[in-house]
Amino acid sequence: MKERFETFTVLLTTIGRSIHRIKTEDMAEYELKSSHVACLYYLYKEGALTATELCDICEEDKANISRCVKYLEANGYLEARDTKGKRYQAPLVLTEKGREVAGGIVGKIDGILKVSAAGLTEDELRIMYKALKTISVNLQSKCEEYENK
Repeated sequence: MKERFETFTVLLTTIGRSIHRIKTEDMAEYELKSSHVACLYYLYKEGALTATELCDICEEDKANISRCVKYLEANGYLEARDTKGKRYQAPLVLTEKGREVAGGIVGKIDGILKVSAAGLTEDELRIMYKALKTISVNLQSKCEEYENK
């Protein structure tokens, strides 16, 4: 059991650090931080989303998404479609610059996913993602126990 714990935690930490470094290195050419990647990615894939929807889909807190949106809007990557209501509920859309950059990001992500899956079959990938999802749900459930104390 000790070996399994060490392997589990070390691998997840190493994977997380690698992903963060790849995001940081690949985004440097766009002068973006890794935290901006998910916002651009999901706006590119999903179309117009509110900041609230971005929080949910990116699984980020409101403050982080708010900072990302503010930066991306100020630098011409996205714009709010309708600002008549609450700002947080305004649909956000990519500008032409945002679509161009996000398209490049999606291409890089596809390449990274291909590299990360090298040597694995589609069945192995399916099983791995199913297992990771189950582990994630189980750990989130445990975290909720702490919140309810």
